[in-house]
Amino acid sequence: MVMWVFGYGSLIWKTGFHYDERVVGFIRGYRRVFYQGSTDHRGTPDFPGRTVTLQAFPGELCYLEVREKQYDSKVYLDFFTDPDSTTPTINGVMVYMASPDTRTNKNYLGPAPLEEMAKQIIHAGGPSGPNRDYVFHLEDALNQLGCLDLHVRDVANAVRKFLLEMKTGS
Repeated sequence: MVMWVFGYGSLIWKTGFHYDERVVGFIRGYRRVFYQGSTDHRGTPDFPGRTVTLQAFPGELCYLEVREKQYDSKVYLDFFTDPDSTTPTINGVMVYMASPDTRTNKNYLGPAPLEEMAKQIIHAGGPSGPNRDYVFHLEDALNQLGCLDLHVRDVANAVRKFLLEMKTGS
């Protein structure tokens, strides 16, 4: 059996299971956004951290079911490695996503101003470590793969800015 999993957050640098192949690409029509709350890994119920989920914009399985439990939707989407191609590289890649429906996804935080997200990230932490480490690891892993993600970069830079201000007392 062949199963492809699209890893767009910590699955990029901290897979946690054996895999045979890694392919760099994207899911057409979706982008990574820091809209999902983490109350079990990078935050607490009282102070949730922020992790990325995929959001649509116009224009080992059991392990994953437990690890990704705060993402309330599992879908199968087409995966592309060439932005100009109309033919997917891989069909039916499993993707865990967080829906914006707060009735079914109690941890959905939604969009917020960049500064607000950065402040929340700076102060959140959980059993998997500080939320800021999640952001910086994701940014580093994407850079190593040659993937520029402007949202991830902007959030990481905002977190750095506030950390510097806290350190210097500005």
